[in-house]
Amino acid sequence: MKLRCERDVLVEALSTAGRATAGRSGALPVLSGVRLETRGDTLMATGTDLDLTISTEATVTGLDDGVVVAPGRLVTDIVRALDPGAVTVEAEEEDLRITSGRSVFSVRTHPAADFPRLPTPSGDEVTLPVEGLAEALRQVVRAASSEDSRPILTGVLMAAEEGGLRLVSTDSYRLAVRDLAGVGILAADQKVLVPSRALNELGRLLGGSGEVSLRLGAHDATFRTGSVSLTTRLIEGEFPNYRQLIPASYPNRLVVGREAFLEAVRRVKLLAKDPVTPVRIALAADGIQLAVITPDWGQAAEDVDAKYEGAEMTVAFNPTYLIDGLEAVPGDEVVLSTLDALKPATLRPVEGEDFLYLLMPVRVS
Repeated sequence: MKLRCERDVLVEALSTAGRATAGRSGALPVLSGVRLETRGDTLMATGTDLDLTISTEATVTGLDDGVVVAPGRLVTDIVRALDPGAVTVEAEEEDLRITSGRSVFSVRTHPAADFPRLPTPSGDEVTLPVEGLAEALRQVVRAASSEDSRPILTGVLMAAEEGGLRLVSTDSYRLAVRDLAGVGILAADQKVLVPSRALNELGRLLGGSGEVSLRLGAHDATFRTGSVSLTTRLIEGEFPNYRQLIPASYPNRLVVGREAFLEAVRRVKLLAKDPVTPVRIALAADGIQLAVITPDWGQAAEDVDAKYEGAEMTVAFNPTYLIDGLEAVPGDEVVLSTLDALKPATLRPVEGEDFLYLLMPVRVS
């Protein structure tokens, strides 16, 4: 295999495919590599950890067809460090030779035969609008769990709802629900559980416009946008009954400027000794006061103008979860609805019913 291309083209291909390579110490060594294949003037770069596979195509000057599996992170770092301009990459027996200007690198490669056989996408192809999907992923993926001990909660539920598609995630402390009206990619009552890691990577790949295609197989899903293809294994199991967590109505309603609320939470959070030190919100008709109390460090308080209807109370939340929710809600104002200081509260936009972020309060004395 031999090719020549601009440095930035090669960096983009290597870094995109490298997002799927295995970083775990117990993984097969070849899974830390990026498979590079040239056919004519097309380079296909692929990375996989067996659960997630990302492939991307780039136009290069192909000098010799072939396949090589290069150490992903090392080769990406080498190419990124080169001066701008043309880079020549050539496979020589068990080495990969990279030259640009006066720079010459030779690195050991992995046996190409050891690289896993790539899955073939199955299922009918359907398309989704990138703009709506990108925003939905940004809102929902953040609420999924990162703990592998509970695999079900590391996924995002994609379910067919009347009139569209619903995305749901939860880590048992908060819940995010986003509806995409008019997106009919699933059959009636069909639902699949997609790993949040894969959807997070998909969100990074999506541009601001255009479409993304989806093929759903029995055990995997393949998304394609532009020249990049992402395939992920689906999670098997039953997603929690999230509907029972959402109260039918709330007696207490706070309307507050999103940006002012968000910045105030970030400021008082500076006095939190650890990420779970709660931020207390005193709710009153003439506004709210945020407070963080850390006995060893001190305390912080800030008043924020708001409109509140309901019983006066103080409710406390994990500040990180609260910030995540405020960042996800669209619009200039946000509605915080509560039952009491111990029951789930919700954040919603003032207008529109397509997004909900539910979070559990923290008990404080």
